[in-house]
Amino acid sequence: MIGLPRSDAALPVVECRGVTVKFGDFTAIHDINLCVEDKPGHGEFISIIGPSGCGKSTLLNLIAGFQKPTSGEVRVKGEVVRGPGRDRGMIFQEYSSFPHLTVLQNVMFGMKINGRKMGLSGKDREDRARELIQATGLEGHERKYPNQLSGGQRQRVAIARSLAMEPRILLMDEPFSALDEPTRLEMQHLVIKLWKRVQPTILCITHSVTEAVYLGEHVWIFTQAPGQIAYDIRESIPPNDDLPPLDAQERPQFKEAVRVVTEAFLRIGESKPGGSAK
Repeated sequence: MIGLPRSDAALPVVECRGVTVKFGDFTAIHDINLCVEDKPGHGEFISIIGPSGCGKSTLLNLIAGFQKPTSGEVRVKGEVVRGPGRDRGMIFQEYSSFPHLTVLQNVMFGMKINGRKMGLSGKDREDRARELIQATGLEGHERKYPNQLSGGQRQRVAIARSLAMEPRILLMDEPFSALDEPTRLEMQHLVIKLWKRVQPTILCITHSVTEAVYLGEHVWIFTQAPGQIAYDIRESIPPNDDLPPLDAQERPQFKEAVRVVTEAFLRIGESKPGGSAK
């Protein structure tokens, strides 16, 4: 099992036990066993890469509670996942703002629905929304609708809306793939800053090795379908140190990490699942 916690550790924030998902005769993922330790006051950032169709998105959907495993079980803080919950936020590749709501209303939406459970008054909700709007660089756009925003701004809205719920887990499925390169780099840096500020556990799918190394504290590499985790690369990934992406990419440690991850990716056709690389 990946990252198996010690017996005296707190309950893992995410755990999969023998998880398999089939769609008819097609097996998307097979016998996934993994464990992500809870790190209060820190969170953890895990990048996920792998061939197209290998089950990466399926794994995130299982953790989010959008679908159920064919066999095995997924647990969050020891509880079997039976459906979506506000302890888990999801950010998709497609822009997912509500078109009929303003930026401020979009960010407040989840808090409005769950206000009683969260113990938030109307003023509390608006204050938190405005704080996140400022943190995500959307100040001045509060009254705009999604069709008045750029793609990068709409993703900022989605991030702010998810973080407003203070999720323990933030799931990101290729969140920046539709953005132009300068905006993508800007969003990468923003997410790192927000992660260190809010400290959720983040699992982020990307097709870019460079992005995976920049964002993640460690990198999971999936095999071809039926997907399993072939590599969990940790030691080679340098600390981010709050550097912008282009500055980080110039560091020798970063270039070495990209080499290690790329070579592991190229080996997955020959590797047995459950391997590791430093």
